[in-house]
Amino acid sequence: MPRYMLLTKHGVDSIGAGPMSEWDPDDITAHLEFLRALNQQLIDNGELVDMQALTGPELAKIVTFDGQGSPVVTDGPYTEVKEVLAGYQLIDVASEARAIEIAAQVSAAPGPGGVPLRQQIEVRQLMGTVGESGDL
Repeated sequence: MPRYMLLTKHGVDSIGAGPMSEWDPDDITAHLEFLRALNQQLIDNGELVDMQALTGPELAKIVTFDGQGSPVVTDGPYTEVKEVLAGYQLIDVASEARAIEIAAQVSAAPGPGGVPLRQQIEVRQLMGTVGESGDL
């Protein structure tokens, strides 16, 4: 079965919910319970391979290297960034249509006041599962 990476982006075309640290605790609980239930359903279906939430961009490091000497490590991204990669799910599903169906469920996770966040979920197939011509 093909594997897809679902990349959850926060801050793009969502409802302007702001950082989760500013949400009401009940809204945080509802959001996390929704995602836990969805992930458990995907585990039970044998579709969820891995999932992780990511730390905020304030803890990110940018690494560049020219192959000589030591790599350059800087803080980043910078304040003009309007979106952050909030987390990912690695799924093993029967089709791209199923991957999109799961991405739609993740996008509708509740935010403040229970309103669906409408987060952008990027759906990308792993190259090793594209098919015989795309295998690595």
